[in-house]
Amino acid sequence: MAAPLKRLLLAEPHVVALGHRVGRREASQGPDPGASVRVRFAPSPTGFLHLGGLRTALYNYIFAKKHQGSFILRLEDTDQSRLVPGAAESIEDMLEWAGIPPDESPRRGGPAGPYCQSQRLALYAQATEALLRSGAAYPCFCSPQRLELLKKEALRSRQTPRYDNRCRNLSQAQVAQKLAVDPKPAIRFRLEEAVPAFQDLVYGWTQHEVASVEGDPVILKSDGFPTYHLACVVDDHHMSISHVLRGSEWLVSTSKHLLLYQALGWQPPRFAHLPLLLNRDGSKLSKRQGDIFLEHFAASGFLPEALLDIITNCGSGFAENQMGRTLPELITQFDLTRITCHSALLDLEKLPEFNRLHLRRLVSSETRRPQLVEKLQDLVKEAFGIELQDKDVLDPAYMERILLLRQGHISRLQDLVSPVYSYLWTRPAVHRSELGASSENVDVIAKRLLGLLERPGLSLTQDVLNRELKKLSEGLEGTKHSSVMKLLRMALSGQLQGPPVAEMMVSLGPKEVRERIQKVLSS
Repeated sequence: MAAPLKRLLLAEPHVVALGHRVGRREASQGPDPGASVRVRFAPSPTGFLHLGGLRTALYNYIFAKKHQGSFILRLEDTDQSRLVPGAAESIEDMLEWAGIPPDESPRRGGPAGPYCQSQRLALYAQATEALLRSGAAYPCFCSPQRLELLKKEALRSRQTPRYDNRCRNLSQAQVAQKLAVDPKPAIRFRLEEAVPAFQDLVYGWTQHEVASVEGDPVILKSDGFPTYHLACVVDDHHMSISHVLRGSEWLVSTSKHLLLYQALGWQPPRFAHLPLLLNRDGSKLSKRQGDIFLEHFAASGFLPEALLDIITNCGSGFAENQMGRTLPELITQFDLTRITCHSALLDLEKLPEFNRLHLRRLVSSETRRPQLVEKLQDLVKEAFGIELQDKDVLDPAYMERILLLRQGHISRLQDLVSPVYSYLWTRPAVHRSELGASSENVDVIAKRLLGLLERPGLSLTQDVLNRELKKLSEGLEGTKHSSVMKLLRMALSGQLQGPPVAEMMVSLGPKEVRERIQKVLSS
């Protein structure tokens, strides 16, 4: 334990003026309305970013951008025993992937750094010293065994476990005696009975009499690391956070945080607690569900635009819910006062349809389409590799043609490398006997199709081909148009179902269609 902190533990507590005391009413009002907006997303790198965290980050981001403010990423890594290797880097990677990068962060730096709590321990020690000096905090020498026994006794009696404040009124002599045995006690904050009310921007005027239901909380552990309650208050103050937008699970802790602000003489930010994001059936999103993590969605080919759209579409904060909103539209339409207290029910079965909408918009964009072409090239190489007989299928012009023809029909780029679309990248092995028609009719149909391809000056668009293909069965007794299309689809793709034959022909091009027809005839 640092020497100054140890001296404070042995000193008689006395009230010291720490600055302007914040009154009950003032505690609810937050910073000057004219001050710049600064918000933060403060996840713990004990796991990877999931949809619930993405929604909290997004609401902070769009609120900041709507008010020309700053969006800060702060990593709450004080629970060192639970840190997951790579999680800190992945969280920032995923925010950038989602298109909502922080303005200040561990990676980007900024004026209020460092942005990892483990690198801000001196600030927490200073705040703790101030609280000890004023008598608002005290050392706790209770062993983990005693605290565990208290918990078991409470549960046995069907009561909520709480600390019994045993060390709250130790004398100076008792503290000195215990420090000789345990020089690194935890530090607890003295909860006051008079709790300031605050006006939550979502839930309205709120007040929780925490001292009547909780024991005094630990704010600094014996290892020198703070708990969440102290760290978030100290960091939000020193980072000049103007608004705290966080999950509603922290609503009941806010009164405790306001007591800390009051004891330190600091002006609190405004608070807006966001309703939970739940599964469609009302159950809680579980981090054990591997499919709620952003990395899963990115690897599965879902677009960040679709994820941002669906997690805002199912909640509140907008005049109306509509599919297909882009990030600039979300920023323009967002209104914090429209957030309701009702939980948001997320139906992930609708995600493919959201993705289809946003993929179609990207395909239609001259500037974004080349990026999709590159991704599709990588997917084709990965899926087919050495099976690619003709490297021309990797030509950007060919890829672009496929995307334009299939836009609106596919939900993800990955769909284009599924078995149903394999004919676009590899030539199917189709024998003449599989065409389902008499040998004589196959020859006539093939000859007519090849003649169509050779016709000079004919523009082979889908409309033209649809019209010309209807003529292929003319004069063939007992042969329906649908049977001809089935035959041609099998010859071109090796499949009984798929896109219209005219589209297949436009996709593959006259040269490839000719070669595939001739190959089947000679088999």
